[in-house]
Amino acid sequence: MTNLILTKTELSAAPAPAPRRRMSRRVRNERLALVSMLSPSVLLIGMFVLAPVVYAFYLSFTNTTLLGFDARNPKFVGLDNFTYLLTNDEFLSSLGRTGIFILLSAIIGQTVLGMLAALWLHKTWLRGKGLFGAAVLLPMVVPEVVASLAWASMLYSGPRGTVNQIIGVFGIGAVDWLQTMALFSIILVNIWRGIAFAMIMFQAAIEDVPQELIEAAHIDGASAWQVFRHVTLPLVRQPIFLFLLLTTITTAGIFGLVYFLTQGGPGDDTQLVALYIYDRAFQFSQIGLGSAASVILLILVLIFGLTYVRFAKIEV
Repeated sequence: MTNLILTKTELSAAPAPAPRRRMSRRVRNERLALVSMLSPSVLLIGMFVLAPVVYAFYLSFTNTTLLGFDARNPKFVGLDNFTYLLTNDEFLSSLGRTGIFILLSAIIGQTVLGMLAALWLHKTWLRGKGLFGAAVLLPMVVPEVVASLAWASMLYSGPRGTVNQIIGVFGIGAVDWLQTMALFSIILVNIWRGIAFAMIMFQAAIEDVPQELIEAAHIDGASAWQVFRHVTLPLVRQPIFLFLLLTTITTAGIFGLVYFLTQGGPGDDTQLVALYIYDRAFQFSQIGLGSAASVILLILVLIFGLTYVRFAKIEV
């Protein structure tokens, strides 16, 4: 009985729970307005971004075809598509070729050369620098098919090809660029399309580096290379990795440029993953297999992207 009395005493002495604060009408209306404004965007993203990705994941586990009985009655095949792809020499070769293409055209070509061009433009006195920057952006706005046709003409194998005429001045014979040097040729064209954006992006980042730090480093006796390595580069690290992330994503899925210039040939010399996916899905009617290949490509790009974000220490 005593214990019961004490318990009641303790309960009565215990502090009462704090009353729940009622949301004011103004806050509630603001939240409803925010939800109503965001809902169309969330709905559109769900319909046109997330839904196709989820559907591609679903297709990758089936034997769906473009036409025929399996198009109407697909069967669940588990990991068979992934097992086939990861043991298929043609797919693995296209993956390796895509990796080489990204390394040479996106990382070394666009990023490194873009940074060198940005440094040159930053140090060089050039009247009409803004106009020059706008002019070099032209390759980005030229449609892919137009750029491909222009370069196909310039890389024409005969002596009338523009590039062959240029190297002919130095006594070099005509080269069949799209046959004997097909992969090198599309790497060159991809660098041409992306280097301008890299240069403009890096130049803007370099302009934001405090001049006082650079002058202090010069006063301390640092060379130009040491100033770039220890002052400029750390301060422009995030734009560099952001560009690497963007260019890796776009280059990994590049299709039009390769299709219009070489169609993956000669043989399979320029068959990148995107072209392999197109062939499997639409040329050979294997939608399930093509979807599985696209899922593998998506996972690899995500791994690269997360690695870039980690190195750049970008908050997402």
